[in-house]
Amino acid sequence: MTDTPARLLTLLSLLQTPREWPGSELAERLRVSTRTIRRDIDRLRELGYPVEATLGPDGGYRLVAGAAMPPLLLDDEEAVAIAVGLRAGAGHAVEGVEEASVRALAKLEQVLPGRLRHRVGALQSATIALTRGDGATVDPHALTTMASAVAGRERLRFAYRARDGAGTRRLVEPYRLVSTGSRWYLVAFDMDREDWRTFRVDRVAEPFATGARFAPRELPMDAVDFVRRGLHGRQRYAVEVDFGVGAQELPGWLRGDAVPADGDGAAGGDGAAGAGCRVRFETGDSPEWLAARLALTGLPFTVHAPELLAEAARSLAARLAAGAGGGTGTGTGAGTAAAG
Repeated sequence: MTDTPARLLTLLSLLQTPREWPGSELAERLRVSTRTIRRDIDRLRELGYPVEATLGPDGGYRLVAGAAMPPLLLDDEEAVAIAVGLRAGAGHAVEGVEEASVRALAKLEQVLPGRLRHRVGALQSATIALTRGDGATVDPHALTTMASAVAGRERLRFAYRARDGAGTRRLVEPYRLVSTGSRWYLVAFDMDREDWRTFRVDRVAEPFATGARFAPRELPMDAVDFVRRGLHGRQRYAVEVDFGVGAQELPGWLRGDAVPADGDGAAGGDGAAGAGCRVRFETGDSPEWLAARLALTGLPFTVHAPELLAEAARSLAARLAAGAGGGTGTGTGAGTAAAG
């Protein structure tokens, strides 16, 4: 292989396989001398790829973790798998999937060949993920379009559906995308209203970057605080839930609010003090969505407050029991609801 750039790419692709490669085997695969392999290894190191060499009669090379993340080479199957995973996570706003994931998806989809983009779309359309309870999903294409506009500082146009169902057209200067774990929000400066606004991404349709660049304005506060302030305008309520397991067994979004159970038997199911833990926090999420989220933990729990959440849990349990042909009980294996 006499084409040096092509040879380097092939060499890099081989080294990204988690194994050690003897220099002679690399030379044989690339049809060059071991001396050429050593020079190519030096070139990769100069480009920031941490290639480690081992001593021995044959010599061996492997790619190791370095101080920075160099570019990766992906084959067709790997690229499709990563794109599908990122699109699924972004589309359902899975907790822990932050703006960085959307930026990665935007970069990947920008360079995907047409044949692979078609495969990703086909897999996505044929897949249903059980991740949310309120049915509000996000179009991954819309999300990546917004992320690209944020990164490129391009004005964005889109159709927007307000809470009351009224439709409008918006022209904005996008500033940041913010994930709350259950929803995505776009923080942007609305050109027509001449003010900062927060838009729920699942209510956005047909977004496109206009190509018009803008100098970023200064948001009065951090983007996360701006979204949080808007959410706090909704009715918030205090939540109190007992779990029949220790705090270390709770998912991350609950663990930080857990304290030892009061020992009144509500948490552990056996009446023993400390048999479980109690979680207390405030939220603006709908009781129906929060009840579904609690049920999806798969852990035994009892709702003590508020009554609205207890009612939502009882209703969810009844619907699940009826759907499973088990009648309309007051609880499921996942939990029960009791007004505290």
